[in-house]
Amino acid sequence: MRTRLLPLLIVLMAGVLLALGFPLAGSLAAREQQRVVVDRIDDTARFAALAQFVSAGPTGSAGPEGGERLDTLRAELKRYHELYGIRAGVFYRERDAPPMAEAPGGWRLPDTGESSQAFDEALAGRRSHDPPQVWPWQRGRLTVASPVVRDGDVVAVVVTDSPTGQMRSRILHGWLVIGAGEAAAMLLAVGAAVRLTGWVLRPVRVLDGATHDIATGQMQSRVAAASGPPELRRLARSFNEMADNVEQVLEQQRAFVADASHQLRNPLSALLLRIELLALELPDGHEEIASVRAEGKRLASVLDDLLDLALAEHSAADLRLTDIAELATDRVDAWLLVAEREEVGLAYTGPAAITGWADPVALSSALDAVVDNALKFTPEGAHVEVSARTEGDSVAIVVSDGGPGLTEEELARIGDRFWRSSRHQNISGSGLGLSITRALLAAGGGTIHYAPNEPRGLCVTITVPRTGPGEKVKTVRA
Repeated sequence: MRTRLLPLLIVLMAGVLLALGFPLAGSLAAREQQRVVVDRIDDTARFAALAQFVSAGPTGSAGPEGGERLDTLRAELKRYHELYGIRAGVFYRERDAPPMAEAPGGWRLPDTGESSQAFDEALAGRRSHDPPQVWPWQRGRLTVASPVVRDGDVVAVVVTDSPTGQMRSRILHGWLVIGAGEAAAMLLAVGAAVRLTGWVLRPVRVLDGATHDIATGQMQSRVAAASGPPELRRLARSFNEMADNVEQVLEQQRAFVADASHQLRNPLSALLLRIELLALELPDGHEEIASVRAEGKRLASVLDDLLDLALAEHSAADLRLTDIAELATDRVDAWLLVAEREEVGLAYTGPAAITGWADPVALSSALDAVVDNALKFTPEGAHVEVSARTEGDSVAIVVSDGGPGLTEEELARIGDRFWRSSRHQNISGSGLGLSITRALLAAGGGTIHYAPNEPRGLCVTITVPRTGPGEKVKTVRA
């Protein structure tokens, strides 16, 4: 969830920063250009004041005072160009007439472009106040024009044509500062997003882990409701209360099954004894007595299995490093007499030593139940094979028989409590053996899986972990 939430937050914060950064960059560029434009307007106003009474027109002759003003204007324009590198000139209304003064010498206004547009605006009596924005990647020039007014009429125009290198450098420098600020803000935002998502999702991860533990049988798992948003802390407390209630109900259920099984054994034993006494008074071979005796023994077997199931679900596993191959070989040897009596082949195939982490007593009991089940359903002359192998991080014990097997629907139900296939009702059993096996394996982190055996029969796979808690399997490559 964090890998999905964190990029979303980063994208949103980047969008906000860009939405703020672009207008700020545009405002900075506009401010720098406006400062230059205001400065040029002041310069053109000063030159217009000098040129106001120089001459009446391009063909008029200037008097002594006008000649001095003209010399002063030309000197000022020359010094202005030498000092700032800005081209400046005073042009009459007639474009083709020689300028009143210009610097550098011979500079003329182009017939088109921004200079021509600024000149036309000044002829209309307006000063340049909003020339097109010059961006750092443009190598253009900035033109500002101001009218020279005499007796209410525009008689000439002062035009300055400025290079924009310094202005573009200042804009670019300002943009770099803004970019650095945006980058720093983005780093802070990413750090804040990482902390925020960690703060919000940490309780969710803990809650997910506790849920998984409870789902796999670790009922003691709980959530520490000490961090995270108030809603998640309240959810953690509610989860702990729910887990406590579920564990209490399960404990009560297990205790009831164990107590009921234990308490029913004495009355059942007394009942079986009375049946045996009653059978002494009846003729030999009485069918009803034989049937009652068989049902009583079956009920006693069910009670024993119920007590074993309750104990298996309640007891904790004693995990230790175990030679799984040796344990499987030992259980096969223990069942050889039963297999010979049933005229069924039974053998272990596989490596001589494979280690895994398991409770030896629980694993032996589980393997006994599976082998017993395989021998029951395997016909005479068929074969039951027990093998062991490693599968990644686990060790698998496979029991394959040559019995009738199960359908897909039956495979989905095998292992349920008291479930037996309708085709095998004539075979003794309570339907709890495989349920007990699953409970014994689950306590130690093991699993049991059922699948068809080729060409016929059932294949039961018991898996236990190869490593203990907190360990990792080391893989050596050749």
